[in-house]
Amino acid sequence: MSKVGVGAGGREPRDAERAPLNRRAGTVAGMTALSRVSGLVRDVVLAYLFGASAAADLFFVAFRIPNFFRRLFAEGAFNQAFVPVLVEYKAKGHAELRLFLAPLSGVFALTLILVVFAGLALAGPLAAVFAPGFLDQPERFAQLTELVRITFPYLGLISLTAYAGALQNAHGRFALPAFTPVMLNVCLTLAAILALVGQLDSPPIVILAWGVLVAGIVQWLIQLPSLARLHLLPKPVVATSHPGVKQVGRLLVPAVFSASVGQINALVNTMIASTLATGSIAWLYYADRLLELPVGLIAVALGTVMLPHLSRLVTEGDEGGFLRTVNWGFGLGLMLGLPAAVALYLLAEPLLAFLYMSFAGSAMTAYDIEMAGLALQMFAIALPGFVLVKVLAPAFFAHQDTQTPFRYAVVAVVVNLVGSLATFQSLGHVGLALATALSAWTHAGLLYHGLQRRGWVRLDATLVFVMLRTALACGGLAAGLIFGMIWLNGAELTTQQWLALPSVERGVQVALVCVVGLAGYLAILLLLGVRPRHFLQAPQHATNPTKDSSP
Repeated sequence: MSKVGVGAGGREPRDAERAPLNRRAGTVAGMTALSRVSGLVRDVVLAYLFGASAAADLFFVAFRIPNFFRRLFAEGAFNQAFVPVLVEYKAKGHAELRLFLAPLSGVFALTLILVVFAGLALAGPLAAVFAPGFLDQPERFAQLTELVRITFPYLGLISLTAYAGALQNAHGRFALPAFTPVMLNVCLTLAAILALVGQLDSPPIVILAWGVLVAGIVQWLIQLPSLARLHLLPKPVVATSHPGVKQVGRLLVPAVFSASVGQINALVNTMIASTLATGSIAWLYYADRLLELPVGLIAVALGTVMLPHLSRLVTEGDEGGFLRTVNWGFGLGLMLGLPAAVALYLLAEPLLAFLYMSFAGSAMTAYDIEMAGLALQMFAIALPGFVLVKVLAPAFFAHQDTQTPFRYAVVAVVVNLVGSLATFQSLGHVGLALATALSAWTHAGLLYHGLQRRGWVRLDATLVFVMLRTALACGGLAAGLIFGMIWLNGAELTTQQWLALPSVERGVQVALVCVVGLAGYLAILLLLGVRPRHFLQAPQHATNPTKDSSP
């Protein structure tokens, strides 16, 4: 096959775009795994340096603010409004695509510049909104405001990065966009090491904040060569009158909310947690970061490859292929998401202890591990819901329907808000995590109901068997994990007992318990007739894969 890129005549090779869906999902999952593992390394360093201290709370709030807006302007709402329109223009030919991208990139860049400058000017009010509990602590609030001013430009840079990633994904290039977050983790890890060594005069959290900004620059710059090879760097122009720009804008407004449920819920949790005991924000952060590993490997990988694929099927009028693809994503999401949830729930404290307290001198304490473990168990309950949301929502966006997911998102946010307010006084940060789980399952249930009404997903015999087999296999997984812990130690260990083990032994035991649990899961699946091909078999594209429809 020809090299990646666009030839002089404007023709694009279609090999990447026509690659099997499971292969593309595997590529994203592999690169995302690298990103999540490097993220865990980053968090281990942060835990060693800060633990669950007041400084940790400050940095995590400051880092959350640009990440919150990133979901609005980057891989969340913008992508879900942009990709279906992008696929339409791509089908019209490369010349039409460039004519669409020139005004869109100009309007997008101008919007980001205005938002970034507004954020810098309103750093204090932003800090007050995200952490109202710090207002009665002037010194702490002033530190947070300084951190917000340093980190907020990251929003603009990562939004441009996500825009570049969406362009590459639409052309079947998933590896680089999925790999890019690794650079954030590398930059923050290096910044944390610099802070740990103490070679710079600035406070450690300020050094970390500058690391966030540097990471944004690096992530954006590494996208440009790939876009240049695809001939997707037209000169930006500010022209809001272009029909494609208007179309993206029309779809964007409701998508802003529907795509940002997770971030809005996290914002609510951060606001309320700032009023709780010191460390509450950090406990939620460390638990959420461990949750992000399976979410990234399963949910993000599936959602990333499904949206451009479903958009193309809608453009081609392939209703059967659309239904098969959604059913495939639903079934695979359950087969992978449910066992991951069971494992996280049962191994919450051992995993946290292994990751965040394996090095002598760590600022984390046994109490921090217990508190983060309780939050992680609640997040584990939410995990299958998160996976299904990422799998099901692209079906609406592929049809350029952003209104329906918007309505469902409103309900999910209300559920989280009511649940958080009802539980935080009695359950503390654990109540916030529980409300997140309720919101995730509500959101997933509404999306499934909406798709079923439209005939875009079908609970057929295959899906029923997948669900039943997965549920039974998860029972085998749970039994294997519990048996593994008792087999190795004679009884389930408490947090204090886990921490009393030498670091190497602790890691070996966690690994052995996971192996025993996985053996139980796979054994049940094999007995029920599930084979590896059932995991890997992806729906086939209805069109002739050898046909080149490029201009």
